[in-house]
Amino acid sequence: MVGGLTLGLTGAAVHLHIGVPSTDSTQLADLAQAATSPAVYAFFQAATALLLLSAASSSFQAGPGLLKALARYIDTTGREGGILPAVLGHINTHHTPYWGVAVFTTVSAAVTVAADGQDQRLVLFYAVAVFVSFLTGLIAMAHFSHQARQRKWLTVNLFGATVVTFTLIVNLARGEPLASLAAALLLAALLYWGWTRAGRPRGIAHATIEAEAA
Repeated sequence: MVGGLTLGLTGAAVHLHIGVPSTDSTQLADLAQAATSPAVYAFFQAATALLLLSAASSSFQAGPGLLKALARYIDTTGREGGILPAVLGHINTHHTPYWGVAVFTTVSAAVTVAADGQDQRLVLFYAVAVFVSFLTGLIAMAHFSHQARQRKWLTVNLFGATVVTFTLIVNLARGEPLASLAAALLLAALLYWGWTRAGRPRGIAHATIEAEAA
């Protein structure tokens, strides 16, 4: 689906002679402006803003919820524990993990300031983080497919991992996105350290289910 959208938008951009966007615009915005009337373009921009606002809202719901789940969960033996500081599991009367929201707000503000508020620079870092998560998921799925002896799905997952690896390398070759990869590896190391320090509890996978339920 993403490949189809990318090829379609690329073909439209070439047909309409849309090149590299200016610093205060995006290629998609330039394409929409060239392909539509001013009224439709204004509607497109408003819809895009709402879509981005919804994405930000969902991240501020899921992220702090995951921190809360990792700070207070019950493992398969019924023992309560957490691999993150317990303070991240504190909630208010609306079941909002307010310290988790504070952490996400602080990190978001710091990243925005570091990128000088330039969305094109932010996308470079964001893309690497997304592709790292895709690659991790595909490798895990390939491992499970191998264990289940499902060769068809193993082939699909390995192909997907290869494509994502190529895309990730292309993004990292730009230089600056290496900071995003370093941050992802640092977070992974901190979570692994917290998990080991907590005695390597089992059942941590249920933290995601708890976060979604929250």
